[in-house]
Amino acid sequence: MDLWADFLGNRGRLTNKWASYFPIYQRHFERFRNRPFVFIEIGCGEGGSLQMWRRYFGPFAQIVGLDVRPECKAFEQPGIQVRIGDQGDDAFLNAVVDEFGAPGIVLDDGSHLQHHVQSTFATLYPRVQQDGAYMVEDLHTAYWADHGGGLHAPGSFIQRCKGLVDEINGEWTPQKELVTDFTRSTMSMSFYNSVVVFEKGRLPPSASIMTGAGQPGT
Repeated sequence: MDLWADFLGNRGRLTNKWASYFPIYQRHFERFRNRPFVFIEIGCGEGGSLQMWRRYFGPFAQIVGLDVRPECKAFEQPGIQVRIGDQGDDAFLNAVVDEFGAPGIVLDDGSHLQHHVQSTFATLYPRVQQDGAYMVEDLHTAYWADHGGGLHAPGSFIQRCKGLVDEINGEWTPQKELVTDFTRSTMSMSFYNSVVVFEKGRLPPSASIMTGAGQPGT
């Protein structure tokens, strides 16, 4: 099933997504289809995206929506659960993971306030399963002052990500404190217009290896 075609043919609850996100979704999420795993979407909107993810990932996925609005509980249906709470509340987020288990994917489409994006990532990313993915979308808000952002603003998540690029390469720096749990657990960071995706995993140890019987250049 093509996710974009499903979105265009939606006859369920209202769904509002940027068209440019769909190739990103399929690139990073396709491997989870028809697998048993927990998908957490922060920000339920009008409930349509929860239904879309349920159709896309298939019957083995547990879709969990998080929102501050109590009326979002009405979006629940088989395979879709909704929990009401503030994404800035660490205890709430940890309680959700304790209830459903380590998420395979977290999609942050919540308040887009930079302090929320930062704190949510700090709480949930370490709890994503070891081959999972974490996506933050609508990161154009990281450049908006009314969302706590701005170009080079220290509180923006984009600025935090620039530091995480150094951490993912921490073993090559003289500052060994840059080798962190993030370094050890993260396989890749992918940047797109308004989106960043983190994929967890362990790469083989860094080592230069030469194979073949011939001399170099032959």
